[in-house]
Amino acid sequence: MSKNQTGSKAYLISIVMVAVLGGLLFGYDTAVISGAEKGLQAFFLGASDFAYTDAWHGFTCASALIGCIIGSGISGFLASRWGRKRSLIFAGLMFFVSALGSMTPEFLFFEHGVPTLNLLVAFNIYRVIGGVGVGLASAICPMYIAEVAPSDIRGTLVSWNQFAIIFGQLVVYFVNFVILGNNVNPVIEAMRILNADEAAWTISTGWRYMFGSEAVPAGLFALLICFVPETPRYLVMINRDDKALAILQKINGKAEGHDILEDIKNTITEKTEHIFTYGWLVIFIGIMLSVFQQAVGINAVLYYAPRIFSDMGMTNPMVNTIVMGVVNILFTLVAVFTVEKWGRKPLLITGSAGMALGAFGVALTFGDANMSIVTMLSIMIYSASFMMSWGPICWVLIAEIFPNTIRGAAVAIAVAFQWVFNWIVSATFVPMFNMRLDSDPNFGHWFTYGLYGIICVAAAFFVWRLVPETKGKTLEDMSELWKEKR
Repeated sequence: MSKNQTGSKAYLISIVMVAVLGGLLFGYDTAVISGAEKGLQAFFLGASDFAYTDAWHGFTCASALIGCIIGSGISGFLASRWGRKRSLIFAGLMFFVSALGSMTPEFLFFEHGVPTLNLLVAFNIYRVIGGVGVGLASAICPMYIAEVAPSDIRGTLVSWNQFAIIFGQLVVYFVNFVILGNNVNPVIEAMRILNADEAAWTISTGWRYMFGSEAVPAGLFALLICFVPETPRYLVMINRDDKALAILQKINGKAEGHDILEDIKNTITEKTEHIFTYGWLVIFIGIMLSVFQQAVGINAVLYYAPRIFSDMGMTNPMVNTIVMGVVNILFTLVAVFTVEKWGRKPLLITGSAGMALGAFGVALTFGDANMSIVTMLSIMIYSASFMMSWGPICWVLIAEIFPNTIRGAAVAIAVAFQWVFNWIVSATFVPMFNMRLDSDPNFGHWFTYGLYGIICVAAAFFVWRLVPETKGKTLEDMSELWKEKR
């Protein structure tokens, strides 16, 4: 058969690879703080006009998440009004501005290298701008991929977005490690810097390079996304059927492209635009998928990995963080290559069980020097189980379970809840983890990971009872699936 009859896989892969760059930036932006936060903390501890407390530092580390909530919240509006492509271009510009602004927050308005409260506000504004880009990319990149991908490989292609997220985190772990070089991170106890002279370069400059390094992939993404097509499903929604057909035929072949166009037109013309047209259950499931993906606590590990490994007594926590990043990459590939064979539900349930095992293992052994290897392995099991399940599969399901006519708004709602709970987990981890009782100095350690383990068990039960299997179904099939469940 000719390429014209079967479609061009090379064309499909090329546009998907550009789209997953948004996932890479998602991972890069959210994980860059892990290497930079100690130098940043030490820099602002030198301020003379205010006291940079633990509360300020916690807010600063999590400030990008405020932008993530905003970006995901407006993603449905922008995706519907601007289209998927232009919304992603805007996200790329937000990433680029944030990278440069976070590197030099003094730009135009403040004296370079002088920490002040106003400079801290400016820094956090730039981080929020980057968060808007992350929020948009987190909602629209999987949506874009799902809307251009053939149904038989849709799960695999959307899973590559999660691979890109984890790869972005691994890249930034490595970039932070290279930037740090032979320099050292500051040692901070009771809000005092114990090695200010030895860590002087990291405090003044190192954290800036870490944030600024994101400008390279951000600029590349903003440029390349200009050359990909708009999604056929959005083009049908704005009455550009001819252009939609050309793209569908280029991806799927002439005959199948025409059939897919007719299926899309049949669902789009139903005019079912109210968010609860298909009942409350589909919205509830989408929201709870997002809630559980964050409530299991994975981002507490990803954001604070070097600090956690340091508390465990590891001699080089940055190296341990890179090792964890490699493990995460390998187990994300498990999901990529099995999601269409095993299905969505089995992966989610298996991953939940593995995460529960890892979380309970950390809860029982953290703080015991004789059990440090078990603790390390438990963290790896916990993280790897997430990467083969909730990491990629949650995004696959959110991108595909909603009917065409409510997808933009429904994805925005679900992803906004994801970022709200991401912020809750990130903001509560350090206070919970550091809780101490006179009778039990490790109370915060076992309580925190014990809680995450219980949530993992609840997540498995939720998937088993409520989440439908969507393997092999077209996006247009979702309308009938949810009509039957109303």
